[in-house]
Amino acid sequence: QLQASGGGLVQPGASLRLSCSASKRTLSNNAVGWFRQAPGKDRDFIAAINWNGGSTSYADSVKGRFAISRDRAKGTIYLQMNSLKFDDSAIYYCASYRGSWWGRPSDVNYWGQGTQVTVSS
Repeated sequence: QLQASGGGLVQPGASLRLSCSASKRTLSNNAVGWFRQAPGKDRDFIAAINWNGGSTSYADSVKGRFAISRDRAKGTIYLQMNSLKFDDSAIYYCASYRGSWWGRPSDVNYWGQGTQVTVSS
């Protein structure tokens, strides 16, 4: 129900914008977020935004470089990633939370299929 796109191969310092689309019913009243998983590592929280886009939260590792946003009319969420680093390489997953605010990963009810981001020189 969630379709992520926008990943790719970029050089350090570059920018990418990820998108995640879903049916309006899936996202309209739910908090949504982005997670990422590098090879051999756990899936980590990156960013979340509440149901109306009024509040956001970021992992310390991306704060100031990444920005999450949503377009409720289009049923789409975005992750603008700037100043990308080698450590940002991972599969990025969008997710929908059960409620209107984000919580623990166990509060996620839908996961997107993931999009690969590779930062390499």
